[in-house]
Amino acid sequence: MTITVAGEKKEYKDGLTLPELIELENVDMPEYVTVSINEEFVATEDKPKTVLKDGDNVEFLYFMGGGC
Repeated sequence: MTITVAGEKKEYKDGLTLPELIELENVDMPEYVTVSINEEFVATEDKPKTVLKDGDNVEFLYFMGGGC
């Protein structure tokens, strides 16, 4: 199946789970990453059971704090 990850189309096996994708993509600090699939955020508790589908668009987002 074809999934777009961070704007790049890639081929993966059918039935790929979100945790498997995070591992395959070598995501830094996976415990802190926010994931959106097709522009919808995935709740932390839903990550382990999320199965990706052909045509999904996945983005990994990191929120950073800061200020003066």
